Amino acid sequence: MEEENELVALRREKLDKLRARGVEPFGVAFETSGDIAEIRSRFREGDTLRAAGRITAHRDMGKSHFLDLRDATGRIQIYIHPKEVGAELIDLFSLLDLGDFVGVEGTCFLTKTSEPTLKVRKFQVLAKALRPLPEKWHGLQDVEARYRQRYLDLLTNERSRKNFEKRIAIVRETRRFFEERGFLEVETPILQTIAGGAAAEPFSTHHKALGLDLYLRIAPELYLKRLLIGGFNKVFEINRNFRNEGVSRKHNPEFTMLEAYWAYADFEKMANLVEELICHLAQVVCGSLQIEHRDVDGKITRTINLKRPWRRARYHNLVREAAGKDWFELTSVQRRERATGKLGVEISPQLADFEVTQHVFEKLIEEEAIDPLFVTHCPKELVPLAKQNREDNSLVDVFELLINGVEIAPGYTELNDPLAQRQRLYEQAGEETQKIDEEFLLALEHGMPPAGGFGIGIDRLSMLLTGAESIRDVILFPLLKPKK
Repeated sequence: MEEENELVALRREKLDKLRARGVEPFGVAFETSGDIAEIRSRFREGDTLRAAGRITAHRDMGKSHFLDLRDATGRIQIYIHPKEVGAELIDLFSLLDLGDFVGVEGTCFLTKTSEPTLKVRKFQVLAKALRPLPEKWHGLQDVEARYRQRYLDLLTNERSRKNFEKRIAIVRETRRFFEERGFLEVETPILQTIAGGAAAEPFSTHHKALGLDLYLRIAPELYLKRLLIGGFNKVFEINRNFRNEGVSRKHNPEFTMLEAYWAYADFEKMANLVEELICHLAQVVCGSLQIEHRDVDGKITRTINLKRPWRRARYHNLVREAAGKDWFELTSVQRRERATGKLGVEISPQLADFEVTQHVFEKLIEEEAIDPLFVTHCPKELVPLAKQNREDNSLVDVFELLINGVEIAPGYTELNDPLAQRQRLYEQAGEETQKIDEEFLLALEHGMPPAGGFGIGIDRLSMLLTGAESIRDVILFPLLKPKK
């Protein structure tokens, strides 16, 4: 820390010296010939180009200087000599540091090693960096510092920067995918009077002018269904959701979701759409349906095969495979005993019987599913907004897509019977009936067409396609405790 303070003090001295020479260390706009990647593509010996970027290397050759300028798209070398800029400006380079931003105008030439280089005729200081950057080859070694100071992580960690570029491409391609299939992108409220559409603890706030308690959205589902009622046949939203719950490798309190609804479709049609979407994203963003996950040293730890068609299996059949063929013939007491004994699954006493089975499912099936698996026909208690199965009314027509040990996407044949929906919501709410969205039920009574819907966590999808092991590695600014 003492060494860093000394470096900061030295840079502040240089800042004052620049100003004393009449040079403003925090300059104005600078017209360039494009970003550095464009400049390299347009490079022709003898042409004049203008470039701007951060100094990432400085080789002082006495009277002349070679510097590397870098931006998010790449690097280019610049060459500065007194014959071109004058001895007075050359002296200014003793006041520049790695990390400073400069703009230059120069003539294109190739060095003896054929390195594309700009011979600078004019240059301008654009911004003085008052703190040194992390060492180039080691970057930020402290994991929390990488999240807290993401800007430094992006500057020094190429793998991290590439992951976020992939995430950006995932969102861009997702929009294109749905628009090409006739879906309309819509927006629904983030501030809601009732936090509905999922079972989760919301964040609460208060609107002073209206004297109204409000909640940050936990899911957009009930508003998107209102749009089906209103006559839109295909809608999607890429939205921010908020859940006042724990933080883990797979959870962040603020996260991004894609939800889509399709009138006159069902859960099987939505499963086909999800499969098509993820394979499309893998091909476009990753260039392959074989997704490699690597450790910090670059060694392959897991390869996920997204080749179609993906496996589909019923919830009950999968549980029988993992917990015993007689699982559903056991009494609730026997199921608890087998779960905690032979199966080694921790079960708390307050769990309902269906929740015991779900815990066994999560531990023995979900966490072990590496290649894509659509789990279908789940118990109705797990999904109160889905339509009951016609052949077995204890089940609902749904899928849960599992990949790499996590749920990537749930999808339903949507429940459009307002009377059955009211009953399900009452059962879910228990004594807290004030949490039931009467406005949604009123809308549903006006008639909603049969429909299919699904949601995908963009953060988890990004983890899958980038090979990231933590959700924090695909969220630019994850929630962190304040620094003490």
